Amino acid sequence: MDGGCPVCSGSMTHCFSAEVLGKYQADYEVCGACGFLRARDPHWLEEAYSSAIAAADTGLVARNFAVACKLAGVLYLALGERGQGRYLDAAGGYGMLTRLMRDFGFDFYWADKYCSNVLVPGFEYRQEDGPCNAVTAIEVFEHLTDPVAFVAETLKLSGARTLIFTTELYEGDPPRPDAWWYYTFATGQHIGFFKHRTLETLAEKMGLHFSSANGIHILSAQRINERLLRVVTGRWVSRIAPLFVRRALGSKTMSDHQLMLQRIG
Repeated sequence: MDGGCPVCSGSMTHCFSAEVLGKYQADYEVCGACGFLRARDPHWLEEAYSSAIAAADTGLVARNFAVACKLAGVLYLALGERGQGRYLDAAGGYGMLTRLMRDFGFDFYWADKYCSNVLVPGFEYRQEDGPCNAVTAIEVFEHLTDPVAFVAETLKLSGARTLIFTTELYEGDPPRPDAWWYYTFATGQHIGFFKHRTLETLAEKMGLHFSSANGIHILSAQRINERLLRVVTGRWVSRIAPLFVRRALGSKTMSDHQLMLQRIG
């Protein structure tokens, strides 16, 4: 991995070194302009992804529940979904988020180049089904070597104009290697790290608007009401919204069950 910052083309300077996968010495560098922090030349990725989901990702289930509750409010209240939209969870892993969002009543589909669809077989996204209103990418950005290419490819694949995603942000100077759990050097899968300014720069480069609240980040061609976004992703509304939305849209749990029985029969 050579050259400047993949987000803004700024100069990258060495930040620190750390041991990855318990045996590789890796250099990390940061962009002085936008703050993008990355592992330089992550040659260990094939080994790191011998399993698509790292065994150390013990937060996978709790994270999917929490994000699904926030997304219900974001899609219904902030983006105006009323049961007509189609959605894609890109890099959707085992399909847990897609299943939860379908249970809430949203017409969600799954795609992942590197992981098996365990929980939502039959709901793989196909471009011929038509464009999506929005695409989600939960805990994906920290795995990317080129965030700009990922955003462009994902929006093109889905036909969406809005990308909703999560990734932990840092502010100020890059945290010391022993001071931030999110580096997860032992798995070798997290290789890119962002500041709020990095994502604002990414949005500007791609002609999109950037919004962020309570761990939910949005890149969109439309301007999002950030005040409303803070409310719907907040602790109390995100607990109530899924119940309201499920009643308003109608859960797809049983209709999906009947559809799968028809396909089996």
